[in-house]
Amino acid sequence: MAPPEPQGQVQQRRQPQQQGGFSSMITGVIRMAVFWYFASKFFSPKRPSGSEPSQLISNLFHKSEPLDMWLYVSEHEKFNDFANEAALMWHESNIPYAVWGSESTRSLSLKYSPSEAVKNNGSLYAHVYFARSGYPADPNDPEYQPLAAFGRTHSIVAYFPKSRADKKKSLLGNKDSDEGGTVTKVVDETQGDSEDDKPVEWVSYWKPNITINLVDDFSRYPHNAVPPNIAPYLNVEPSTGNYYPSVFFNEFWLLRDKLIQINETVTELPLNLEVGPISMTKWQLFLQIDQSFQIHRSYGSMLEGEADELKRVFLEGNPYLLAITMVVSLLHSVFDFLAFKNDIQFWNKNKSMEGLSAKSVVVSFICQLIVFLYLLDNDTSWMILASSGIGCCIEFWKIGKAMHIEIDRSGRIPMLRFRNRDSYTQNKTKEYDDMAMKYLSYVLFLLVACSSIYSLMYERHRSWYSWILSSLTSCVYMFGFIMMCPQLFINYKLKSVAHLPWRQMTYKFLNTIIDDLFAFVIKMPTLHRLSVFRDDVIFLIYVYQRWIYPVDKRRVNEFGFVGEDDQVAEGAEVTATKEEEKKTN
Repeated sequence: MAPPEPQGQVQQRRQPQQQGGFSSMITGVIRMAVFWYFASKFFSPKRPSGSEPSQLISNLFHKSEPLDMWLYVSEHEKFNDFANEAALMWHESNIPYAVWGSESTRSLSLKYSPSEAVKNNGSLYAHVYFARSGYPADPNDPEYQPLAAFGRTHSIVAYFPKSRADKKKSLLGNKDSDEGGTVTKVVDETQGDSEDDKPVEWVSYWKPNITINLVDDFSRYPHNAVPPNIAPYLNVEPSTGNYYPSVFFNEFWLLRDKLIQINETVTELPLNLEVGPISMTKWQLFLQIDQSFQIHRSYGSMLEGEADELKRVFLEGNPYLLAITMVVSLLHSVFDFLAFKNDIQFWNKNKSMEGLSAKSVVVSFICQLIVFLYLLDNDTSWMILASSGIGCCIEFWKIGKAMHIEIDRSGRIPMLRFRNRDSYTQNKTKEYDDMAMKYLSYVLFLLVACSSIYSLMYERHRSWYSWILSSLTSCVYMFGFIMMCPQLFINYKLKSVAHLPWRQMTYKFLNTIIDDLFAFVIKMPTLHRLSVFRDDVIFLIYVYQRWIYPVDKRRVNEFGFVGEDDQVAEGAEVTATKEEEKKTN
């Protein structure tokens, strides 16, 4: 049976947000793993100075000691039917404990036929038992020794909530057709609302891989002071106080898309079994990483399924390519920070709007606001919402630096009034900006109208508000680069680029090159891969304008300074410093 399809497909226009969180996700996982490692080392309970060696507990088994293993499968969590041969799935003998080699690793692949109860969301457990070679694991056996056998139970069926009925519908009332051409009923909004009142329906999934690891741990722990990260997994024998070897069902690399949905049509299921040793460090690392994933999900900084995507990168990616990707992701974050820093500095110190497009600043704020509302409507994690919201505030602050914002209290409701700065209106900048936006708006409105009509006719939406937001957001992602064109037109008319924040643009251009690299590294649709290169064309035009319009150092910049005056001032300071040094000597 093929693995189940994912519950939802990631939309193409939402990929830019997800790519941006890749490096932060890796950083958070590594940070949590390192934190818990040092916490277990330095902050675990210390053994009192006066304690005696008899108060230390140790492993009941010795290294290289041969073990026999039995694996039973039962629908009951408590198992005692050792005589049932049908329940015994696997038996191995003389497995050396905590020995690294081929003789200590065993594997088996088989087919399992589920019962009717399991097909209808029933439970199923794997019961694994180990015993010293020659000793039985059945407590009812006369030769059974409690100190010679141990075991662990683990569920091999996972349960996930069934996805609710799709509330999206055709706003025009059209009937949708599936791939085979059959007509399906349109989802009614009232039916979608009634779904919320129904209890959550759970679906069972089969775990095709069972990996059993015996932890290589022979540490001596203080009695009643076992480290907190180990205590929940330590099986202590009551009479002696010592502990059995820890049995770990390793599901770290078992991704959700590998699980198989169980239903009434399933006749047999694959079951891949493996037993082997695992080091103490690796075992703790797996536990802490899984715990860090749970913490991130509880805080809303990681969405469901992102942990599997991160694991998939390590499983399927080339190690060298993965290392390059991590380095490039770090550089991308650094350039993002430098571009943001220089952008804030430029607008904070800017006193003149000569040569700058004020309308592009306003349109940039509108685009950022549309994206924020779209993310809010689609139940995005709070971290992405906070980042987008801060971006909206910054873009609005830039409007205040590019224009005069006043509060009009003449009416019943106070309104914001925007007024152009004198440096923007007293030269040709406003004329060229209006001209560029006039012709650009014709093209942009046509593209927006066509895209919105197509979405209305062939796509499903929850409401008219959702359709407006999704249509505008699609246009922002697809045609947002057009907003950079008015500045190109102003540069062309003024024959100058001296007014631009070139340091900030340089960092953005470097990030664009990194995005080009990600377009080949990360799996994505072909159209989206091609769309990554659209910003390159704009930046190349900027570079070409920089080359054909050299900076005139005799021109007064936006701060009221002239380049030649700065050079003269610097030369005078150097001369004065040399004269003072001569007088001192």
